[in-house]
Amino acid sequence: MSGVNKVILIGNLGKDPEVKHLDTGVSVANFSLATTETYNNKQGERVSQTEWHNIVLWRGLADIAEKYLKKGNSVYVEGKINTRKWEDKEGNTRYSTDIIAEKMTMLGSRNDSNSSASTITAPNNTNNNEDQSNNSQNINESSNSDDLPF
Repeated sequence: MSGVNKVILIGNLGKDPEVKHLDTGVSVANFSLATTETYNNKQGERVSQTEWHNIVLWRGLADIAEKYLKKGNSVYVEGKINTRKWEDKEGNTRYSTDIIAEKMTMLGSRNDSNSSASTITAPNNTNNNEDQSNNSQNINESSNSDDLPF
């Protein structure tokens, strides 16, 4: 039996995306995403708890992030958890847990309630062929029209 590695997050960017363009032409974007849970504690006081997530976007998703995402923007992210092991300058073993995004929906910033949402899906393949990745990218945009199809 195989396992499932699926993450769904809705939150706000803690910083502008940092985008790098590799020698192969592939883009990678990194940013932090804050998710906040609010609940009442035993004393009846309202408490907010914020978790920070490291988000990694590749190829077309990284290009979209570079163009449109800014600190404070609200996004929906679907992806998988990936833990990396590395050594710091002192030789200590470190671990970093990232969310590798496979789908992203821009929900608009907290200050812009008139923004439409755009969903971007990463291609299913993992090769570095940029043309194939761009052709596979699926972008669906919803409009703010009052005309409903039903």
